[in-house]
Amino acid sequence: MDTFKTLGIEPGRAICYSGFREGQVPGENYPSYEEVKEDLMILRPDFKYLRMYDCDLHTITTLDVIENENLDFKIMLGAFIEAEMNNFNCPWGGVYSEDDLEKNTELNRNKIKKLIELANRYSDIIFSLSVGNEACVGWTDHYVHENKVIEYANQVKAEANQPVTFCENYEPWHFKLENLAHELDFISVHTYPVWEYKHIDEALEYTKENYYSVGDKYPNKPVIITEAGWATNSNGRGINPENVNELYQKIYFEKLMAWVEEENILTFFFEAFDEPWKGSTEPLEPEKHWGIYKVDRTPKLVMRKYQKV
Repeated sequence: MDTFKTLGIEPGRAICYSGFREGQVPGENYPSYEEVKEDLMILRPDFKYLRMYDCDLHTITTLDVIENENLDFKIMLGAFIEAEMNNFNCPWGGVYSEDDLEKNTELNRNKIKKLIELANRYSDIIFSLSVGNEACVGWTDHYVHENKVIEYANQVKAEANQPVTFCENYEPWHFKLENLAHELDFISVHTYPVWEYKHIDEALEYTKENYYSVGDKYPNKPVIITEAGWATNSNGRGINPENVNELYQKIYFEKLMAWVEEENILTFFFEAFDEPWKGSTEPLEPEKHWGIYKVDRTPKLVMRKYQKV
């Protein structure tokens, strides 16, 4: 299925964008207008579509930069919904007090309202909307029940004009999220072969298996990829350090792009820039090293051939 055609958009490369630099953390301090402008000018030659995760100050700044500087980006905008239920299966947390869960539920209501507000205000820039990110998979630390996600999706569909999705690991779409899938305008899947101990030589075929397993289950529903990437460092926690480096990232990126461009599958590569605020304090924590650019904005191997001399 040509997902560009079904979404009514032009073919183009897509990237997940989070511009938080050293010393910047979501909810505390944010990239400035000029920093976001610098990022977008770096990404502009190679990417048309950006995915952003939450309706926060960083997103608003990015929308303003695109509008004010007349940049030709289109954005998939998400509302990052927080835990509304405890998840005792999460290896790194996922358990909260009742007060915290109630506060999160109210916070989520406000995030959904903000998503709708921004969608209507920037309707010429925002081309699609997501009502959450990895909130239903078994290991998540911000668990929200499928039925609640359906409520959020229907609210957004009723009050905004853009097509609505939910971004999640490929596995829950097989059984757990069937009811949600039928309510969405399109399905968004995440696939990370390196997190599942696949070597680079197995990576693309495994990505294809992940994607087609969902596409075959919902043949009448567009399916896109909203996260697929390859880390460049690891401290050994969850990813074998021998399986991540800049060369493997370059190989995966190029093979992935060749496939999805041939098949016309909208695919957001993860991630534009390294994110030092993520994960543990260990410098080689894998969560910090998914960018195709380093935190200082210098290109990794995959992007060097695109850099102007």
